[in-house]
Amino acid sequence: MNVFDRYAPFIQDFIYRSGWQALRGVQNAAGEAIFGTGDNVLLTASTASGKTEAAFFPILTLLDEEPSHSVGVLYIAPLKALINDQFGRLTELCEEAGIPVTRWHGDVPQSQKRKLLRKPAGILQITPESLESLMINKQMELSSLFGDLRFIVIDEVHSLLRGDRGLQTFCLIERMCRAAGCSPRRVGLSATIGDPEAAGRFLAAGSGRPTVIPRFDGGREVWRLSMEHFFNTAPQADEDMQDPPETLVPEAPTDTAPRAADPGIGYIFEHTKGKKCLIFTNSREECEAVCQSLRQYCEANHEPDRFLIHHGNLSASYRESAEEEMKDDQSLLSVCATATLELGIDIGRLQRAFQIDAPFTVSGFLQRMGRTGRRGDPSEMWFVMREDHPEPRAMMPDLIPWYLIQGIALVQLYIEERFVEPPRTERLPYSLLYHQTMSTLAACGEMTPGELASRVLPLSCFHRISQEDYRLLLRHLLELDHISRTENGGLILGLAGERIVNNYKFYAVFRENIEYAVRSGPEELGTIVEPPPVGDKIAIAGRVWVVDEVDHKKREVWCTLVKGRIPAYFGDVAGDIHTRILERMYGVLREQKSYPYLLRHASCRLQDARETFRKSGMEDHPLVHLGGNMWALFPWLGSYAFLALERFLKIRCGERLGLKGMNPSRPYYLQFTMKVGEEEFYRIAAEEAAKDFDPLELVYPKEVPVFEKYDEYVPDELVRKGFALGVLDINGMKRRVLGWSKRANES
Repeated sequence: MNVFDRYAPFIQDFIYRSGWQALRGVQNAAGEAIFGTGDNVLLTASTASGKTEAAFFPILTLLDEEPSHSVGVLYIAPLKALINDQFGRLTELCEEAGIPVTRWHGDVPQSQKRKLLRKPAGILQITPESLESLMINKQMELSSLFGDLRFIVIDEVHSLLRGDRGLQTFCLIERMCRAAGCSPRRVGLSATIGDPEAAGRFLAAGSGRPTVIPRFDGGREVWRLSMEHFFNTAPQADEDMQDPPETLVPEAPTDTAPRAADPGIGYIFEHTKGKKCLIFTNSREECEAVCQSLRQYCEANHEPDRFLIHHGNLSASYRESAEEEMKDDQSLLSVCATATLELGIDIGRLQRAFQIDAPFTVSGFLQRMGRTGRRGDPSEMWFVMREDHPEPRAMMPDLIPWYLIQGIALVQLYIEERFVEPPRTERLPYSLLYHQTMSTLAACGEMTPGELASRVLPLSCFHRISQEDYRLLLRHLLELDHISRTENGGLILGLAGERIVNNYKFYAVFRENIEYAVRSGPEELGTIVEPPPVGDKIAIAGRVWVVDEVDHKKREVWCTLVKGRIPAYFGDVAGDIHTRILERMYGVLREQKSYPYLLRHASCRLQDARETFRKSGMEDHPLVHLGGNMWALFPWLGSYAFLALERFLKIRCGERLGLKGMNPSRPYYLQFTMKVGEEEFYRIAAEEAAKDFDPLELVYPKEVPVFEKYDEYVPDELVRKGFALGVLDINGMKRRVLGWSKRANES
């Protein structure tokens, strides 16, 4: 098939106007899959490879040839910023064909939404949360809105494969299709899919169609990658080293920054000069701290401020200003950001990305790297790993630079194996079950328990949940008055349930803190949690403010800009690190190979860490004696297997081992005291792991491990079951423990 010839004339004209010489591999492959089959399609290609056009060119061609009588394409994206970015591109593309494009999220005026409801057509762009709101509040309009829906395009689909938000999205798709009587094809787009077949099954769940995954030559990836390490105070790792390794030389001298300040931040300050860069951090708190520090460097050097900030707690005006600045190819400003700029918005010709410390996932690393390298340039990322000098009496585990080792492992896993984290599919999402039950009742009104179960339980993500579990949930919700029974025996929302469902925060299934809006005069800065008393200072928008007034009833904080530097706090963020990353970290410490992207400090710090690893015996002994009754255990397990191990040792083995004072540094090591020796530890742990015990035994007595947003409304029995059987990786933990015993016996 000649895909270009198959395109509609207005698509061909667009390609000519854009000056394209030929279609890319992904565009030819996508065209053949969308034109040539009736299946779902999963497009996996590198960032900036043209995936959006690859999907929309054939979709819009089909829509132009046979116009839909309702919205023809539903485009779901995880971020409002991504929708805003794609809105301009799609509007330009569709203008000539008269195909309307409508955005639907919290920042869009109601007038635009009403216009679509009056005359449904074209493309609707929406977030999962806004789709949830639409399902609840516009149930009667679903048929007219989506009755002739042809395609659902899910952008950055990898971001929806490992948590409740992704499961919610696919629940909504199934519910919407059933309510509207449509059967659209699904098209998933992503640059970072680790297991395409598993992701394809995830994409197809409940659709009644298989998924086609087009294969094509995406060309050779070219990276400019470096990784440097800094102690926060002198001396650095290469000072006084007898035989430092030969390494890459940094691009420019870094001694022009003020000496008294953080050398890692000074390094970033120098290497962003005269360039447009992104500086990624792993938390909003760190993002604020880094932006404050970089602005202080500007002040100390008598330079104008050249740093902006972007994260989820900032007001829309701050975020959108940073996004617009990034799109300006002439701009030389840099943006400090979190994962909010990780996904695929077009930020123009970005010269380099910095990553402070290691991200949690290979997927996150690749997405952040992919922000650069657009328009023909190689992708470029500079890692900056920072740590304090270990205390003079620090225990051995504190001598390992964990972030540096993790960063190397992430890079090596992808280079060597093309590993990216696979979907998490075998969970027991009781929190989401509560949420979708309440959402279904809010949308549809009274129904019998059987009718409600027939709408909710068949949703694909609940395939592991039994009817008995669901009956238990419904009885519990009746007791809480979240649902009520009518005189006819039907179920409706109860008064307590209505209060929850009628709050806009109900639409999201990810956990949120209670937030206060922060304002200075007419300017909205963003939101914080736990506001301090009047007179204290807060950090937000990369600056420091003194609190003038706190209104707890309205949840508002009024403040005034001041100078200074303080830490910010926006609530806890959990990391999900895969076991393969920890295993590769072990390999990094064990092998003697050098990595071409390490700069001098990083290479010397790695050499020092490997020496610690060798001398401590960690290579052959996951359990290391620290002196007296103190031990450190290095299991090399990901977050959920590590959590299972921690509980297994305490609950199943603690008494036999004489275990006390468990001090986990997740997911790197466990530190504790015990009365037995190393061989006895392996023997007892293996004996317990070999037993066929109930996973619920790893939940402490009377513990209700609330893990997801709505677990607090789920019966304790189901919360415990969901945690033990759906969160803890007990099988992964058992394999590791039994492996220790086998290795000990062989040696």
